[in-house]
Amino acid sequence: MKGILVLLLFSTLVAAAQENANKKYSRDFNFLWSTLKEDYCYWDKKSTNWEKVKDHYSPLFDTIASAGSFILMLEKVFNEIYDHHASLSSNTQVSQRLVPSGTDIWAEYINNKPIITEVRLNFGASLVGLKAGMEIVSVNDVPIEKAVQKYSPVALSKPDAEARNHALRVVMAGLFTDDRKIVVKVEGVLKTFYPDRPVALLKEYKYQSAIEARMLADKIGYIRINNRLWDNDLIPQFDSALQSVWNSSALILDLRETPSGGNTTVARAILGRFISKEGFYQKHELTAEERTYGVKRSWMELVTPRTKIYTKRLIVLVNHWTGSVGEGITIGFHGLKRSTIIGTTMARLNGAIYSYQMPETKIGFSFPVEKLFHVNGQPREEFVPTIVVDLTKQKPGADAILARALTELRKK
Repeated sequence: MKGILVLLLFSTLVAAAQENANKKYSRDFNFLWSTLKEDYCYWDKKSTNWEKVKDHYSPLFDTIASAGSFILMLEKVFNEIYDHHASLSSNTQVSQRLVPSGTDIWAEYINNKPIITEVRLNFGASLVGLKAGMEIVSVNDVPIEKAVQKYSPVALSKPDAEARNHALRVVMAGLFTDDRKIVVKVEGVLKTFYPDRPVALLKEYKYQSAIEARMLADKIGYIRINNRLWDNDLIPQFDSALQSVWNSSALILDLRETPSGGNTTVARAILGRFISKEGFYQKHELTAEERTYGVKRSWMELVTPRTKIYTKRLIVLVNHWTGSVGEGITIGFHGLKRSTIIGTTMARLNGAIYSYQMPETKIGFSFPVEKLFHVNGQPREEFVPTIVVDLTKQKPGADAILARALTELRKK
């Protein structure tokens, strides 16, 4: 009898501990849900029924028994707002890679067909021959429509094309542990590609340097930033790179490999080397204050000339891996009338993100709280380059965007 009582007591304690853990996860979900409701600044362009999200997911969090399961469930919650600029700071091995930093394929539905619109140069997708214009048929033997459904919101008040595009790009990124098998249709013929073989470059790729600078033909300078806009140490490196091509006839600034964003200190440092007088480069809007108090808060951000100014012709290269602060630099150059922008549409990451931490699990999460605008009032995420390059005509291994910039600079 004593042994039975001990067993019952132990079982009761285990059940109580599990119940407390479940409550911990529920409390953190409620914190995340409320924080997004109050501070997320793009509800006006989403079709998400946020109240329905709470009704749908709350019972599920009551059954969560591990941190890994909790993270995977929160990732589903984030899919409900289909925003590539909103994410957790933690992941599991079976989490999807982040877009754009963790993917080498950009895709969207065109005429209701899932189409690759760009591949990331020098990464697996481009090296195995995937290219813009190909129609996606399946990923890892799962028909693409079924795969997309897994990452689609369940709480939309109405259909939203961007929610579908978001899910498609998440599928194409694959899991952190994925060895992707991608089947596409090319002129009616099915072709299979393995972009993570022989090396999974999305995990193993290492930049040779934070910044590259060299002189091209016709004394055209070229500077490329390799995903380092978050590092203030880039500022003196950029100054040194610019000095190395100072005697160029014109300059190409390549921002096509800046998917992880950065900070405005680095942005203003770069912009400041190309302007002769102080000027506005972007507009901010904090929607939470207006939502709470009915008083709109917005402001313009200035950039100031810094040290010696490069005054010759400037072209900025962008693509779908020009993200966040890279996009801010681009619209800044355009608004200051200092550069021609050449490439594709950018990552179109929404606004400026703020970071938070859940009180129980201490897991961090980030999402857009400030809207950002071109100085002409256009939302940053809607900006289109001065010259848009059609990548469906690009040959494998070629760089049509750089080629177009060189052609532009050689015009009389």
